[in-house]
Amino acid sequence: MLSPKEGTITVSERDRQRTRLADLAAQSGVSTATVSRVLNRKPGVAESTRQAVYHALDMLGYERPNRPTSQSAGLVGLIVPELSNPVFPAFAQAIETALAHHDYTPLLCTQTASGVTEDEYVETLLAADVAGIVFVNGMHADVQSPLTRYERLTERGVPYVLVNGHRDDLTAPSVSVDERLAMDIAVRHLAAMGHSRIALAVGPERLVPSAQKREGFVTAMKRYVGPTAEHRVLTSLFTVEGGEASARVLVREGVTAIVCGSDLMALGAIRAVKHAGLRVPEDVSIVGFDDSFFVGFTDPPLTTLRQPVVAMSQAVVDLLLSTMQGRSVRDELRFAPELIVRGSTAGMHPR
Repeated sequence: MLSPKEGTITVSERDRQRTRLADLAAQSGVSTATVSRVLNRKPGVAESTRQAVYHALDMLGYERPNRPTSQSAGLVGLIVPELSNPVFPAFAQAIETALAHHDYTPLLCTQTASGVTEDEYVETLLAADVAGIVFVNGMHADVQSPLTRYERLTERGVPYVLVNGHRDDLTAPSVSVDERLAMDIAVRHLAAMGHSRIALAVGPERLVPSAQKREGFVTAMKRYVGPTAEHRVLTSLFTVEGGEASARVLVREGVTAIVCGSDLMALGAIRAVKHAGLRVPEDVSIVGFDDSFFVGFTDPPLTTLRQPVVAMSQAVVDLLLSTMQGRSVRDELRFAPELIVRGSTAGMHPR
C-alpha cells in the first residue's frame, strides 16, 4: 500500500477537518465557510462572529489558531491602573483582542500604588520601540498631574490614545464613557421611583471622571427632583472601603438612594447599609457604575451603569491605527452608558 505523498491530506484527515468545521459551525451558529475564514485569520468577519467561533473552539476543546510570529505588525504598549477593579482587566482584555486581530502584540503594563510609575513604563515601552501606546485611566485623568509626559510623546511622533478622563488641553485622540449622561440616567431612574433624597458617592474630585460625574449629578437632580433639590456629594476612593465610608455618613443623614462612582463603591455602600440595620433596596437603593462581571450575582444583584467596554476598546484600536498610519486624529469619542436594572433599586418604602 502506498503512503500518501508529503504535503497531501489523506481521506481520514479530510474527514476529520470537515467534522471539526461542522462541529464548530453548529456550536457557534455560523456556516462552515465562516468558521474556516476565522480559523485562517481571513478578513471580512464581524468581531462578534469571530468571538463566537473562538468560544466554540474553547467549548469543544480545540486549540485556537496561533498567529505566526513572522506576521507580527509590531508592539503596542497598554498601560492600565491596578487590576483590583474588574473594569480595568476587562478593558485590557478587549483592547488586547482587538490589537491581536490587526496582528499587533500588546505589552501590558499595570500600575500599582508603590510599583512602577507611568513615566517609567513609558520609557520602557519607548526603549522597546513600540508602534503606539494606549493609556487607560492614566495620569491624564488627574487634573493635578502635569501633561509634559504626553507632550513629549507628541513631540517624538509616538501615537497614543487616551481612555476615559478626556482633557481638552491634549491633542491626542481619546475614548470616554459619558459620565454626565450616566448620572442623568441614574437620577432619572431613581426619581421615577419616588426618590428625592439621592446622594452621590464618588472618587477624588481631582480625577476627571469624578468631576464629570459630579457635574452630571447636580444637573440631573435639578432636572428630575427640582431646582432646590439638595446636591449631596461625598468624595472618597473608587474602592469598597471608599463606598462603605461614604455610605455610613449618607445613611445617617437619611438618604434613600445612593449613586456610586464604581461597582466596588456600590458593594461597600451595600455593606454599610446592612451594618446600619437597614435593607437594600427596601430602605436604601444603590446604583453602581461599570457593570463588572460579578455584580449580577451579588446580594442583591446590583443595578448599575454599564460601560460599553468592547465597543470602546475597538474604537481605541481604530483610532490608534489611524494615528499610526499618519492620519491626523484629534477626536473625543464619547460612548453612552446603559442602565442595567437589577435588584438593588426599588420604589420608596416607609421606614
